[in-house]
Amino acid sequence: MELRDKVVVITGGSGGIGRAMAAAFLAEGAREVTLADLNPEQVQAAAAELGCQAAVCDVTDEAAMTRLVEDVIGRSGQIDLFCSNAGAGGEGVLTDATNDVWQKQWDLHVMSHVYAARAVLPSMIARGEGYLLNTASAAGLLAALGSGPYSVTKAAAVKLAEFLS
Repeated sequence: MELRDKVVVITGGSGGIGRAMAAAFLAEGAREVTLADLNPEQVQAAAAELGCQAAVCDVTDEAAMTRLVEDVIGRSGQIDLFCSNAGAGGEGVLTDATNDVWQKQWDLHVMSHVYAARAVLPSMIARGEGYLLNTASAAGLLAALGSGPYSVTKAAAVKLAEFLS
């Protein structure tokens, strides 16, 4: 994908992979990059440093994801690339990982991608262009033995991406 003059949204954009993507996309000439993250101070600081837009968004909340997409489209007219990137580790294997850990990992690594697709794909399909990029992990292909919830949900993220493609 050519990024020159494109509008990009990156969830989990305050650090790590998301922040690195933003820097690379801006270097390639993206017109606008919006970093979305849960922590207001972190996302605003990262956006200010990189020259991006900042948005506070809980990706596990479908209404918040819809608002994020609507806000960017309202401001910029379109989203050319939506990077559904937010993620975090979850410790435990089976009996030592609580139901709460499993659910939080599911919501973060699977449902957030579902919410992103529901929010952004209709406008991309209507325009006849656009990309949805879901960050998964090698743990989605080869189990990370120390974290069952992380491995299982990242595997589901890979399958969801394959399904959507």
